[in-house]
Amino acid sequence: MPRKRRKETEEAHCITPRQMEILTMIRDSRRSLGYSPTLQEIADELGVSKITVFEHVEALLEKRHLTRRSNKARSLELTNSAQLPDERPTLLPLVGRIAAGYPIEGVESAETIDLEDIFTSRYPVGVLTVVGDSMIEEHIREGDMVVFEKRSSARNGETVVALIDGEEATLKKFYKEKNRVRLQPANSKYKPIYTRNVEIQGVVIGVLRSY
Repeated sequence: MPRKRRKETEEAHCITPRQMEILTMIRDSRRSLGYSPTLQEIADELGVSKITVFEHVEALLEKRHLTRRSNKARSLELTNSAQLPDERPTLLPLVGRIAAGYPIEGVESAETIDLEDIFTSRYPVGVLTVVGDSMIEEHIREGDMVVFEKRSSARNGETVVALIDGEEATLKKFYKEKNRVRLQPANSKYKPIYTRNVEIQGVVIGVLRSY
């Protein structure tokens, strides 16, 4: 697609912050009441004029983020292309705290956590599925997914994604010794790997596990 046409397409689907507020109000109203708010109700809630809301709604209809039945009031409805920030698949509800030791009083919460925010880094981030049990004593099991920063250096004691002799990739604790590198497993059944030819491909910053 030519660059100009691609830019025009992207602009046609871009949603402004005000339009996002309008979409959210319509979504919430349809969920709780079964119908959409009027343009005047939206204007009153946002503290803007009705004509401003009308222009935003028309733009959202043109961008195909909204649909409206002709000659029917309160019929505005979001389309599948309208993606709201609070409906991202990485956004999970933080409902409270739970004791893993002595019981504590349950505390309810209306907050959310975003996996994208938890694993932010100034480096690119990747995810690998773990095969094997050499890191079990670090509570990294087979089938877990490790989140790692893609960088080529590490500090002693960090868990790294390492490439040995340009061929074999492994997940181990990193220790730089006098004339070599020690890649230490976290499982007493396995011996450390000593090498002079190792390439650090990333440093682990988190672990994901599903049951």
